[in-house]
Order: sequence, then C-alpha cells, then structure tokens
Amino acid sequence: MWKNSIKTALLMATLAGIMMFIGSLFGGSMGITYAFIMAIVMNGAMYFWSDSIVLKLYGAEQLDPLRYPDVVATVRELCLVMKLPVPRLWIISTPAANAFATGRNPSHSSVAFTTGILSLLEPHELRGVIAHELSHILNRDILVSTIAATFATAIGYMANMLQHHLIWGSHRERNSNRTIGIFITAMCMPLIATVMRLSISRSREYLADEQGAHACHDPLALASALQKLHSSSKEASFAQDNAMHQATAGLFIVHPFCSTSIMELFSTHPPLKKRICALHDIHRTMHQWPR
Repeated sequence: MWKNSIKTALLMATLAGIMMFIGSLFGGSMGITYAFIMAIVMNGAMYFWSDSIVLKLYGAEQLDPLRYPDVVATVRELCLVMKLPVPRLWIISTPAANAFATGRNPSHSSVAFTTGILSLLEPHELRGVIAHELSHILNRDILVSTIAATFATAIGYMANMLQHHLIWGSHRERNSNRTIGIFITAMCMPLIATVMRLSISRSREYLADEQGAHACHDPLALASALQKLHSSSKEASFAQDNAMHQATAGLFIVHPFCSTSIMELFSTHPPLKKRICALHDIHRTMHQWPR
C-alpha cells in the first residue's frame, strides 16, 4: 500500500515539476507561480475525478443488474472471498472484448466490462477476469495506474502545445536561446510519460494475474480468458481516437488497440505468453500432491 502511495506522490510531484519548468521557460518566476497553482489544481482533479474521466471517455454506463445477474453475483462472491467492498459496475458498448478497474481506493472503485467480453467468455473464464480486476483494487494500484494514464495525457497535450509554439511563435522567439530549452522539453516529455506508464503497468499485471488466480482457484480459466481476449483483439479493438485513449491502454486486462510487432515492444502490458506460462506454473503448484 505504501509503495503505491509513494508512486502516486512521485507522479504528482513529477507533473508539478514539469509544469513549473515550462512555466519558467515562458514567464520566469511569475510563470513558475502560475504553473505551480495549475499543478495543484490538476493533481487534485486527477486524484478525485481521474476515474470518472476515464469512464466517460469510453462511454461507460452503469451495468444493469437485472440484465447481467450472473456478473453481479460473481463480483459479490469474489469480493466476499477477497474481503473487498463491492465496486460499482459499468458496461461499455463495444464488440472489443476487454475490462479494467479504476478508482482511488477500494471504497471508491469501479470495474468496467465491454459487451464484447461478456459475450465472448465462458462463465468460469469471466470469473478469472473479475478476480484479476479485483486484485488491482485489493493491491490499491488502481489509483496510481489511473493517475499515470491521465498524467501521460497531460504530458502529451503539453508537448503538443510546446511544439505548436515552436512552429507558430514569432520569428524573434523561434531564434531565442529559450527555444532550445522548449525544443528539448517538448521532445523529452512523451518519453518520460511512456517510461512511467511502462514501469507501472507491466509489473502490476503479473501480480494481479497471480492473486486473481488464487482468488478464483482456477489459474487455467484466467489463462484461457487471456488467450481468447488476445485473439479477439485482432478482430475487434478500440479505435485510438486521441492521446487519452492511448494513455489509458495500461488500465485494461489486455492491450486494447491493434499494434504492430515493433509497437508491442513499447506495450504497457507484459508479453501474453509469459503471463499464460506463469498461470500454468501457478496451476501446477496449486495441484501438487504433498510427498
């Protein structure tokens, strides 16, 4: 828990530091002051409303318990096993099969399912996916991952603003020494955001797979679900409409966008084969007879 609190604080401090540096480039000490105030506002908004922003981005609606009683029952059962409060459940109308958890803590958490995943998976496979997502809530990494997503988006937008300034700024500004600092900052910001997203997302997926497998007592069900979700993503994936969509990719149980083999090197998710092999190892360990 304390590790995720430190990660959250570091993300917020990094965003504030970058904004203050940009403020100094444009307005000196006064720019730093304005940037600091803006950073406080943005960090507060990310802490309290980042989950709502992500859910709204994907057009999520509250899941109807009368239409999906089995989903609600499974969530309640696993929450009892894992000693968690029942999260709010959401549905995203899309054939892309996927799911993600978000929120700032277990008492203010949500799990979203696409209509695609509910129609694709068998009940035992969906149970494994639910256990995986509840593990994210149990580990309290939903806040840091959601903030990392909104952080990456903010960084992307600021980088675009700086690039536009370089292109459309006055001739005098473009030839000033300050331009060098703006150019370097604009080039480095997306790299910083990508590195942070990769370091957070990849490590948490392995842990959620392991804990989810133990919670549902069926590692192979989760392994089967991951294989189906990965295969179906080639046929139906989310459209990468904007920077926010790309930044939130790490929230999902499998990468939600089509990607080339080169882009997979920079994926927010660990290799699928390694995740499935790890789940098979857990299954063998769980079913070993004592000697």
